Amino acid sequence: MAEIKLYDTHNGVEELRSSPALLEKELQTLIEEHMPTFFGVRFLKSEYVMTGGRMDSIGIDENNCPVIFEYKRTSNENVINQGLFYLDWLLEHKADFKLLVMDTLGKDTADAIDWSAPCVICIANQFSKYDIHAVDRMQANIKLVAYRKYPNGMLLLEHLNSPAITKAVVPASLSTPTHSTKKSENSFHIKKLETLTSELKNIYNYICSYIESLGDDVAQTQLKQCLAYRKLRNFACIEIFNKHLKLFLTLNPSTVECIEGFSRDISNIGHHGTGDVEVIIKTDEDFERAKPLIERAYNEG
Repeated sequence: MAEIKLYDTHNGVEELRSSPALLEKELQTLIEEHMPTFFGVRFLKSEYVMTGGRMDSIGIDENNCPVIFEYKRTSNENVINQGLFYLDWLLEHKADFKLLVMDTLGKDTADAIDWSAPCVICIANQFSKYDIHAVDRMQANIKLVAYRKYPNGMLLLEHLNSPAITKAVVPASLSTPTHSTKKSENSFHIKKLETLTSELKNIYNYICSYIESLGDDVAQTQLKQCLAYRKLRNFACIEIFNKHLKLFLTLNPSTVECIEGFSRDISNIGHHGTGDVEVIIKTDEDFERAKPLIERAYNEG
């Protein structure tokens, strides 16, 4: 794990030293009260009781996927395996989670739950290189976040890994996609991808490659209805239609020129994925015209 140094440059240069770790309950309360700001997740419940234990915090992200938070209390606690156990339990008790969402956020949100990419976020003062290696080998949607407390109420959250629910990539020469997604959850997106023309398959792959080239902090999650790209939160989503692709970009619509047949404001229109600007891609020329908007969404995300 890379060493991070924080400096105050207001009056000369002074290195800020991190103080002893927050009390676990203090950290948990802080994150639960500001979960949308820290992680783009809506808080549902603290100390969620389940068979064989209790989840520290539970929420639902902007893609309507379940998120479990676990806080590491001691240096020898295996919070990763604990989080995996809770995730497996949740997948076997979807009805219980749906009821919790319905009681907290309403029926519409409960009906929109997407089980394509449930996530565990493990938070601790530090993780070892072995923890990071283990998570990478598991190929599971587990995020490791280290925190440090600094003077003047400053809190540093360091995201140590970017797990990805692998996208489907369809070479134009193949009739079926090469992918490692779970068909049971993502089959609708996969089926639509298989029906695209060779030209649109190529454009789809070009879009994905371009977005992933924008920075090492880009991570992708394939959902049932679309493919989402994020840094901390989603900045672009791709949805497949019969004769075109749609990009949903997290941009302020008032800053984007709306062009009939290409871009429009969808801030008040229901749609899959996230983002308030819709861009329609039919040709390579459309993709080239969309690149500046995609880059803006990445930089502003």
